[in-house]
Amino acid sequence: QVQLVESGGGLVQAGGSLRLSCAASGRTSSTYHMAWFRQAPGKEREFVAVINWSGGNTYHADSVKGRFTISRDNAKSTVYLQMTSLKPEDTATYYCAAKITGASTFYIGPPSYDYWGQGTQVTVSS
Repeated sequence: QVQLVESGGGLVQAGGSLRLSCAASGRTSSTYHMAWFRQAPGKEREFVAVINWSGGNTYHADSVKGRFTISRDNAKSTVYLQMTSLKPEDTATYYCAAKITGASTFYIGPPSYDYWGQGTQVTVSS
């Protein structure tokens, strides 16, 4: 089992920045990909970014590419999402997720992930 706890959400003006954190505990010795998803009211959960176990490979959704950066610190069992140039359309609940895998293939569909955090709210005002 892996437990994930997100933090760092809040209210920010358009153009501002936030850094989300996701702390993992439990079975953190396994190799796993970590990802961020988001879900706005009335919409489906949307892939944002994913990072592999070593942190050497990442993939970002086109909607956030160039503005958001995913990273991880395995010594702290924590993954981050640095968000810059925020837009009102970035408003959503942000979730981190873990997929236990030794493969290099990235997955962007929510059903592919094994563990989820409770989410943290990000609100961007115009």
